[in-house]
Amino acid sequence: MNRNEAKARAEELRRLIEDANKAYYQEAQPFISDREFDEALAELERIEEKFDLKSEGSPTLRVGGEPSSDFPNVRHPQPMLSLDNTYNEEELRDFDRRVREILGKIDFTYAVEMKFDGASIRLRYEYGKFVLGATRGDGETGDDITRNLKTIKDIPLKVTGGPDILEIRGEAYMEKEAFVRLNEYRDENGLQPFANPRNSTAGSLKMQDPREVARRPLKFFAFDLLLEDQSEYPTQVSKMELLKELGFPVSKHFKVCRSIDDIFDVIDEWNEIRHELPYEIDGVVVKVNEDRYRDELGRTSKAPRWAIAYKFEAEQASTVLESITLQVGRLGKITPVAELKPVQLAGTTVKRASLHNEDEILRKDIRPGDTVVIEKAGEIIPQVLSVVNPDREGRSASFSMPEQCPACSEKLVKLDDEVAWRCINPQCPPQVRERIKHFASRDAMDIDGLGEAIVEQLINAELIETYADLYRLKKEELIPLERMAEKSAQNLIDAIEKSKEQPLERLIYALGIRFVGKTVARDLASHFKTMDQLMEADEETMTEIDSIGPKIAESVALFFGNEKNIELINRLRDAGLNFEMSESETVSNLLEGKKFVLTGTLPTLTRKEASEMIEQHGGSTSSSVSKNTDFLLAGESAGSKLAKAEKLGVPVLDETSFFEMIGKQ
Repeated sequence: MNRNEAKARAEELRRLIEDANKAYYQEAQPFISDREFDEALAELERIEEKFDLKSEGSPTLRVGGEPSSDFPNVRHPQPMLSLDNTYNEEELRDFDRRVREILGKIDFTYAVEMKFDGASIRLRYEYGKFVLGATRGDGETGDDITRNLKTIKDIPLKVTGGPDILEIRGEAYMEKEAFVRLNEYRDENGLQPFANPRNSTAGSLKMQDPREVARRPLKFFAFDLLLEDQSEYPTQVSKMELLKELGFPVSKHFKVCRSIDDIFDVIDEWNEIRHELPYEIDGVVVKVNEDRYRDELGRTSKAPRWAIAYKFEAEQASTVLESITLQVGRLGKITPVAELKPVQLAGTTVKRASLHNEDEILRKDIRPGDTVVIEKAGEIIPQVLSVVNPDREGRSASFSMPEQCPACSEKLVKLDDEVAWRCINPQCPPQVRERIKHFASRDAMDIDGLGEAIVEQLINAELIETYADLYRLKKEELIPLERMAEKSAQNLIDAIEKSKEQPLERLIYALGIRFVGKTVARDLASHFKTMDQLMEADEETMTEIDSIGPKIAESVALFFGNEKNIELINRLRDAGLNFEMSESETVSNLLEGKKFVLTGTLPTLTRKEASEMIEQHGGSTSSSVSKNTDFLLAGESAGSKLAKAEKLGVPVLDETSFFEMIGKQ
């Protein structure tokens, strides 16, 4: 491999890893196995090292996912590092050899723990009170999800005894049976099932409504304790004992080992019993037990040198791939599915497996009639790993994605930087439910009473096929529906009528255009003022707006370039919805031309209220800090946006300063 080939391969791996990270951390829907991800990361690291291609933004330097903009960001007092992974005995013995070379003849021990397959979180207690809970994020900064974590019954809200300040690291997780029940519920309600318990946990923790999180069966194990004075609890064992005394759940599966051979005995033992556990584990974690030696061993940019994770091999089986079918997801994503000759794997009969996308099929050269190796990712969702004999004669033709949607025959589209093909027809049957539910949701048209069950009934009764059909419903059509008396039918009709008054930005958001969230919808409405001007805008014009990049502009242009979408929008126009931005709420032009970014939790204002005030005084808001930002309005727990604003020299306002700026007493 020469340098040019290395650069091309490195870019290919970076794209794969970034897409996998996004699917794993943000969408909770992974498309490659942990092992494939680890192997891609290791290959990228080797290429970057050999050809001096390491760059600041490389995924080899990152711990996990970016902190979310949906929650306040918090900086960790000590980095929440990831662990180096290994799948084989030789690499684990190399870890032991390196530790012993650095420590010399020092007598030390290893603490061996189960590696829980969940989501790492941080808890902070001050004088016995639970005051903060956060995700790992990028290792340096995470999301403040305190309200959500307070719903997990395993996490005590108060502790008695122990040090004044407690920083606890642990794992939120979901038990296997609870995960199966959750996916059954999601499947019955037309929702995309989660890939595995780990991703259902991550998805649950990122929900905006703590009441919904409370309905999820999440649990917690503590696995580490950070103290201002470590001398009283100098080992991993002593810290785990203290955690247990304080009332935190800790795993009973914990061993102290003096040699690498002892560790392998534990690995064999736990590998045998892992299928009997009520929760998922995907390996073991090996740590130097004594804290005083950890500083000497040090760390890399993303992992400590005093700990390592040994991962179990996933169970595999071989079978014949009989055909490839296509599934249409709730947002139009087309997913190829392998229809398999039934085979036993990890205690269940497997008949189908996800093939993720066209690129994955072509990369692995998977064809109908092939004998393939399958495994269960996270021991839950089966996936095809490879073809047993790709050189055999008489194989069927290579897979090719059809041009039309298998559900509605609409032409499929593919954005430039995406691997997935999509159907953007709003009347495509598998997408209808989700589009209508989104349209009626609180942040969109806010149609009170139009919940999931009612939407389902309306569709099943063939009263609606699209969200535009809502505006021609009649009370007498609703009354025969289950649990729909005359009064509730009238209330729903009134709520639908009232939704016509929603501002333009909410209507744009309600249309369900991919990548167009609330902030982008508001920016589009503020810039174009009317739906008609937005519909006529080209991609270049849209990217003049700070918050609109090429990907968003392309998605918006695709949406408005679809005739069926235009037909729906015209029906909404005929129904009397608001197609122009109202100027009546303008209070002053004190902030005219000024661009604000909001971060953290303000003392009295919600972000929505603050954004509305800025716009009422002629200003605008954006979701990200840039050199074009005029002010950062920052509240408590401001994170990465504050750091970036300070770096760029952007003025930072607190709520009081902001009120003074707009003349509010």
